Amino acid sequence: MPDPDRPQELPARLLTDPEMIDACRVRDFARVFRLVKVRAGIYPSMIARRCDLTPSRVGEVIAGRRHLQHMDVIERISDGLRIPGGMLGLARRAWETPQALVVDEREAPQVSEPEQQAPATLPGPDVDSILALATRTSLNKATLEAFRSSIEDYWRRDDQHGGEALRPAIVGQLRYVVGLLKESRPPSIQNGLYSIAAELARLTGWTYFDARQYNQARAYFTEALQLAKEIDDRQFMANVLACMSLQATYQDKPADSLALVTAAQDQARSALGSTPRVMAMLAMREAFAHATLGNRDDTHRAIGEAHSQFEQIGASDPDPSWVTYFDEPKLIVDTGIARGRLGEAATAEPLIADALRQENHSNQRGRAFHSFWLARTQLDQGKLDQACHTATQALEPASAVASERVSGHLREFYDQLAPHRQEPVALAFEARLRELLPPVSGSLRP
Repeated sequence: MPDPDRPQELPARLLTDPEMIDACRVRDFARVFRLVKVRAGIYPSMIARRCDLTPSRVGEVIAGRRHLQHMDVIERISDGLRIPGGMLGLARRAWETPQALVVDEREAPQVSEPEQQAPATLPGPDVDSILALATRTSLNKATLEAFRSSIEDYWRRDDQHGGEALRPAIVGQLRYVVGLLKESRPPSIQNGLYSIAAELARLTGWTYFDARQYNQARAYFTEALQLAKEIDDRQFMANVLACMSLQATYQDKPADSLALVTAAQDQARSALGSTPRVMAMLAMREAFAHATLGNRDDTHRAIGEAHSQFEQIGASDPDPSWVTYFDEPKLIVDTGIARGRLGEAATAEPLIADALRQENHSNQRGRAFHSFWLARTQLDQGKLDQACHTATQALEPASAVASERVSGHLREFYDQLAPHRQEPVALAFEARLRELLPPVSGSLRP
């Protein structure tokens, strides 16, 4: 009996058609969607549902007004339309393995592997928990400050190196703090613990988001929302919703992004003491959502609001620690990125370049991320030499940070280079890429 939840397979004659093979190879989704419509009878509205896209987005792709480049979107198309991963330059998809050959992990024999076990000199996690209960002392404000200091250190190292290696420590501390919440404590200490747990959950979600593991990120962001709600910290709830809005932008879900950032702004406005810096950051996230939707007037209005709020910042404002990163260079570079998303490359380029000159050199991920955006705006204007030079400079900070999000922007720039791939400057860029980032370059299509 057919499985009603299983997507309809594409006809074998379509998957073996040279035109379809070529369209998939170069990821020309305008052609792919047209062929699927004409040859398989799957219309744009159904394509949208199966690939978790909006119908208007599918229509824009078919009309050639939008190109799909994010890896998670390409994976959704592969899974939704049942296009084998290899045809789109992806790894073999899970559904390509016949069910009879799938091993149920619950039934797999458990084989002990001594080399993977913890050293015998270390106690097991259950003993750690018992010892923690036996030695626990009463918490005070100094303890809370120690937690906050460690969080600030995590964020700093995340900017420098990425969050992949930090995540086990962050999750361990989150579980420890959540365990502390089960005990009765004075309200000031208990509320402080909720605040710290919320920030650790958001930080964990951020590390998953930066790794483009979006389901895990959303789970931790949701946990952070729930923890902040326990103490009615509406400013922090706005912060988490803004993170979720940015993630929706990366997932090519701009309508979700706009809904989330609008909810964030509502939370911030209803909070006592929301600062201009917080409101400026949220307005810029709104600009990102509108720009992704192609709403030019609304994007410019939101950018104007961000700058207006930023001008009202005072030295004595009680800014939460989590928003202090939103300084003038960040305002400028985000303005450039929003305008770049609208296709206003000539205006975006000097803004991003100016912000990069001011940006802290220790923020490796930010410098790589913003440099690739600058290279894209230069390439959009036909400045091939400048674009390749900028992108080559970005490879060094990109190689210093473990960030799949940065690697994704690199892949998008590399794809944009396709028409110029044989030019000397493009060849020099690719040679440097393969030297500095062999794992990433190995996944790029020739």
